[in-house]
Amino acid sequence: MSSVNQVYIAVIGAGGVGRHFLSQLSVLSHKVPNISLVLISRSTKSLRASHRTTPLSLETWEKDLEASTSPALTVDQTLKFLQELPDKRVLIDNTSSQDVADAYPAFLNHGISIVTPNKKAFSSTLDLWHSIHESSYRPYDPYLGRGLLYHESSVGAGLPIISTLKDLIDTGDTVRRIEGVFSGTMSFLFNNFAPVDGKGGKWSAEVRKAKEAGFTEPDPRDDLNGVDVARKLVILARLVGLQVQSTESFPVQSLIPVELEGAESGEVFMERLGEFDKQMDEVKNEAVLEGKVVRFVGSVDVGRRALKVGLEKLDKAHPIAGLEGSDNIVSFYTESAGGAVTAMGVTADLIKVIQRVS
Repeated sequence: MSSVNQVYIAVIGAGGVGRHFLSQLSVLSHKVPNISLVLISRSTKSLRASHRTTPLSLETWEKDLEASTSPALTVDQTLKFLQELPDKRVLIDNTSSQDVADAYPAFLNHGISIVTPNKKAFSSTLDLWHSIHESSYRPYDPYLGRGLLYHESSVGAGLPIISTLKDLIDTGDTVRRIEGVFSGTMSFLFNNFAPVDGKGGKWSAEVRKAKEAGFTEPDPRDDLNGVDVARKLVILARLVGLQVQSTESFPVQSLIPVELEGAESGEVFMERLGEFDKQMDEVKNEAVLEGKVVRFVGSVDVGRRALKVGLEKLDKAHPIAGLEGSDNIVSFYTESAGGAVTAMGVTADLIKVIQRVS
């Protein structure tokens, strides 16, 4: 097959999400035969295709990477490697690395497309945010091509939150408010700690259950501090035009007891968390007395330019209250209705066609 038709794919990050991605890429390659996996790089080592006509094996990549003696590539080395390939190059960044995120403009400016769940690229400094998006909208260059940018999974994992929001904006709708549960971890915790039927276990027991089920980070404080949800809100708020400086620009409620913020490890934190169950019981019981349930919610009030992350008491009939398991939900409150919404769907599809044929 001519190299002109090939799509060259480089993957940074081969654990967790990266491993699942490569498994799915293997399935995709049977339907899209012009995929060429040319690089896999993780924190300690890398695996590179020796020649553009001989891609890496999607069947044996894990074994091959384990056997590799090549060190991990730096960001600059990765960029240089991809620059030497023909057009249609894609960087898959499955990391949460700030260094990789900082280099997105350089990749895009060299016509290298990026697909990533890396929230840091879009929720750190406003300067980086603007630089990334200016680079992603750069006109097609006959020599370099054009780098496209997709980061749907930086907010809603598999939910089409970003694409839906972009469609609303691109077709002229006005978003008034965004509200939802943005963390599968927090959803799982509160659906079990404070279910609609009024039962539920102790807070520390539910956190331990979530940790053992793999819903939390190795140190649950990385979920309970609310920063993950805050990063997602920053991304959405910036997409609707709010110039949010950082996750420290608005209230973010942490569910870590002050006394445990400095615990020397996640294990010590978990051992002592039960000492503070009474605090969370009081929050739950207060909601029950009002006929409500408590949930961990993120919201953006666009008109007031106000963002907020924290506990909310909600009526049992509220859509957020009825979530199950680790489900997420996001609501967009906009001006359009009726036939205008259907027309926006048509216009949004037209925009996608224009972007791909331009």
